[in-house]
Amino acid sequence: MPYDHTPYPHPSSGFDWTRPVDTNEYRKKAFHRAARKQLKALASFCGWPPASFDLRSNMAGVAVSGDITLHHETIYISVSQTRLVGDCGILIRSCKGRQDYSGGTNSFAPLDLLDDIPALADRVARMVPAFSRGGLA
Repeated sequence: MPYDHTPYPHPSSGFDWTRPVDTNEYRKKAFHRAARKQLKALASFCGWPPASFDLRSNMAGVAVSGDITLHHETIYISVSQTRLVGDCGILIRSCKGRQDYSGGTNSFAPLDLLDDIPALADRVARMVPAFSRGGLA
């Protein structure tokens, strides 16, 4: 069921998600900070208590953006920049607990959805049937 899109005071990152970060350490750190902030906002919007999810950041090496992961009991969301295919910087899939790293079928969304938390929550709800505000449907 899609979310009610009544005004929600979610934070906008002000980050340019399209500008590459892989070869600039400052921008890479800023990318990780901004993505973590937005994933925390998503968890808050969904009503998840902090103890119900992990938020991890892997800076990785040079020439890649690294990834930021929100791992809930039923949802696994990973954010990274990729140059392989456009508009696929957010990986979304179902999972069965926080020890499930392979989960369900991979679905993708564009990075700019990080600046529209209600729309991102809608996208997650459409891609992962078990998703609902507060956890399981």
